[in-house]
Amino acid sequence: MKMSEKSGRFKYFSKFSGFTVAAAKPKCIISSSESCYLPEMDPGIWSRLPPELLDHVLSFLPLRTYLNLRSTCKRFDSLLYSPSFVSKHSDSSFSSFLLLAHPQCFSQFPLYDSALGTWRSLPLSLSVPLLSATPSTVLLSIADGLVCFSLRNSCSFIVCNFLTKSSRLIEFPYHPFRFELLTLVSVPLGYKIFTLFADSALVFDSRNHSWRKFNNFEAILGDNHRQEAACYNGHLYFVTPKPVSIVSFDLDSGEWEVTDIVMPEELTFVRLVSDGDRKLYMIGGTGRNGISRRLRLWEFSEEGNWVEVESVPQMFCKKFMSICYHNYEHVYCFWHQGTICVCCYTWPEILYYRFCRRSWHWVPKCPSLPERWSCGFRWFSFVPQLCASA
Repeated sequence: MKMSEKSGRFKYFSKFSGFTVAAAKPKCIISSSESCYLPEMDPGIWSRLPPELLDHVLSFLPLRTYLNLRSTCKRFDSLLYSPSFVSKHSDSSFSSFLLLAHPQCFSQFPLYDSALGTWRSLPLSLSVPLLSATPSTVLLSIADGLVCFSLRNSCSFIVCNFLTKSSRLIEFPYHPFRFELLTLVSVPLGYKIFTLFADSALVFDSRNHSWRKFNNFEAILGDNHRQEAACYNGHLYFVTPKPVSIVSFDLDSGEWEVTDIVMPEELTFVRLVSDGDRKLYMIGGTGRNGISRRLRLWEFSEEGNWVEVESVPQMFCKKFMSICYHNYEHVYCFWHQGTICVCCYTWPEILYYRFCRRSWHWVPKCPSLPERWSCGFRWFSFVPQLCASA
């Protein structure tokens, strides 16, 4: 293959980062005032190169360039999953996104690049059932580069890595299976899926590909358990209403516990957020008669109590309260790359707090949404990772 032909293959537009890798410009080996030519590479030499040496040479390519070249042969593609290659590139940086799932955009997921402050689009491009994506395919949870969908038509979940295009189908443990509060949790060497079903908590462990059942959650959570949990220190934390308290679930033992954490006064609603198993935060409204007048942010301290970090500026607070119209069941929160995002199912914008600047901002409406949009906005933190295995 001539170098001039090969160089054309380096032009690549990354679906994840938006970066363009320019075509490689070959250097002149022999030149004159009128011409410049390149010698052909001897295929006999490259065909006899030991595989481990070829892998070592390829490992020096920039990761985004290699991801483009992987489609040229099966050998290049299989190298992506080798332990040596993954360990070398496990710290490679990709852009991080706020991903929007909405009923009117079921075949693709709008992405907001939080670093560049721009909108992008990520079409579904998996080689398994998601290729024929329909409204029955629902995005449920994202954790450390892995994405979990429900495929109701096939009675299964699918966990996939968009970057490596790997996926795993997980059959429902029961039929029919009306699950609630599904949460994808990253653990060492794998992941777990937590969900509630009937009077039980179910946990799927990817390391042994099996489901475990734990009973008696209703006695602790009550019948109001619609808000997702926050994963912190190996436990899932939930909030119970009236009186407001915090309940934890041990992902290993399956034990439920009502904590003795003292809550702030005059709470009207509360949401928990974890920054990735290091710190636990709480955002909530305060007021009287069930009406929030202020929106506040607390951090859980080492002493075991809540310490107020910020109070949302009144201008931001008024807009957010008018958005949710004091229907706090529509409010949810999540952590994203040094920010806490506060969202509402009925509104296409995100209110977020940036810790490094101690400031509040709005993410604007996605331009690809139609003018007449409906409710059902689900936002997620999406950080592509090469080493996340489905």
